[in-house]
Amino acid sequence: MNKDWIEDIKKACQVMQEGGVILYPTDTIWGIGCDATNEEAVRRVYEIKRRADSKAMLVLVDSAVKVDFYVQDVPPVAWDLLDVADKPLTIIYSGARNLAPNLLAEDGSVGIRVTAEEFSKSLCFRFRKAIVSTSANVSGEPSPRTFSEISDDIKNAVDYIVSARRDEKGSAKPSSIIKLGQGGEVKIIRP
Repeated sequence: MNKDWIEDIKKACQVMQEGGVILYPTDTIWGIGCDATNEEAVRRVYEIKRRADSKAMLVLVDSAVKVDFYVQDVPPVAWDLLDVADKPLTIIYSGARNLAPNLLAEDGSVGIRVTAEEFSKSLCFRFRKAIVSTSANVSGEPSPRTFSEISDDIKNAVDYIVSARRDEKGSAKPSSIIKLGQGGEVKIIRP
């Protein structure tokens, strides 16, 4: 791991442990994040995004093993999808648990993405809990593809902005999204 990231990750974790909200790079686009088990922190993220809390947000974890902790009954097809995914994949699971109730969709489902990108994976590993990951924009506005495209409104509203990867110029894209039904049916939400 990049040595410069160690202090950055420690600080981001400390802020989230205290109920704060961070701005951080993920395996897709920059995200607004917080402790996914902290209802008050989740409420603040909705506030920052000016978004109704009836719209669920996804969470990031650092390994597939952690999915079991946040989902009551992981369909077997989920493990196959995670094994073959060659780009970031968010899977929406029914029966979410151990997460802030206001994070979940009205049907009790949650989107979870296992990140393979080095910074966000290290951050999730160090935090040891799921981290909210929602695009760093006000709801309805375009998702920023780079750090420089994030509005000052968003930057000023969070408690900590991660230093890592701010200079990257690539054109990041949101993840693919798949929803898994009870009988193992697979519905593609975003290819």
